[in-house]
Amino acid sequence: MGIVLYDKELGYYMKHKQKIGKEGDFYTNSNVHSVFGKVLARIFIRLVQLKKIHPVICEIGAGTGRLANFILEEWKKVDPDSFKQLKYIIVEISPYHREEQRKVIRSFEKVQQFSSLTEMVNHLGKFNGIILANELFDAFPVDVVQKVNGEMVEVRITFENNQLVETFVPCKNEEIFNWLEQNGIVLTNGQRMEIPLNMDHWLEETNAWLEKGIMFTIDYGYTKEEWMHPIHREGSLRGYYKHQIIKNPLSYPGDMDLTTHIHLDALIQKGEQVGLKLLGMLNQREFLLKGGILNYLQENSDPNPFSEISRQNRAIRSLIMDDGISSSFTVLIQSKNADQIILSDILVDDY
Repeated sequence: MGIVLYDKELGYYMKHKQKIGKEGDFYTNSNVHSVFGKVLARIFIRLVQLKKIHPVICEIGAGTGRLANFILEEWKKVDPDSFKQLKYIIVEISPYHREEQRKVIRSFEKVQQFSSLTEMVNHLGKFNGIILANELFDAFPVDVVQKVNGEMVEVRITFENNQLVETFVPCKNEEIFNWLEQNGIVLTNGQRMEIPLNMDHWLEETNAWLEKGIMFTIDYGYTKEEWMHPIHREGSLRGYYKHQIIKNPLSYPGDMDLTTHIHLDALIQKGEQVGLKLLGMLNQREFLLKGGILNYLQENSDPNPFSEISRQNRAIRSLIMDDGISSSFTVLIQSKNADQIILSDILVDDY
């Protein structure tokens, strides 16, 4: 998974090709409408105005830069004074996406780009501010295990008859066994699951660069209880190719996005171990409502369905509908060394 996504020459994310949007392979929240970024901007501005956090944002894996642009443009409009002090850092491994970001972001003078967290820390030192991880962890390589005839095996990849195929090997990785035990997960016979060791390692590394801040993780995932439901017994690893879900992750190697649902409870638990305090976990719909998205809903008698007001109103409805895109996403809010921040600073209950 790491090779087909991140190889410097042949990896999917490293290739010079469009991946997100109509001409790509999948959509993200920021493709729906700028209103998604506007709500985030208002939340971040509120934290800064309350003097709870420095006006510094680090977006990790910013894709095309659309979300960063929406946040910056709204911040500039709503609070031009704090916008003067705002710094926006993007950590983006993909050269293609870094190039796209330079084209898309209007206030690019506010942006610093880095290809890795190590590069960022080497230039800026430890981080103090807001971390935005929008659909980040779902693209991390995972280990895959399955229980076969009562024994734990690892699912590996081999090459036979000129094609990639799965093969099973006895699981001897103590880190995997420790992860299952620490998270209280016992697989049933035939059950398969992705083990997010890379996510755990990433969270451990936050000790080296995150001094103080608040992290917003927006992603699709399951709780431990949901993972154990029979419908998920085959795991969640899948591909996206030209907006089609590809159940065989070995298809189109290097030309297809690969993704998994993240382990929400494991992210919370590991976060606590490295000093990330959970402030809240909400469905994205509830997060947007409490974040004030309805403030952007406008009365509109314009018969033109393609006017900006009409488009924004439709986007809001699609984001807050029970069966809309937000129903698939969860928002985790965690803080480190920032006990002055409470959930009511971020979200309101009067929607």
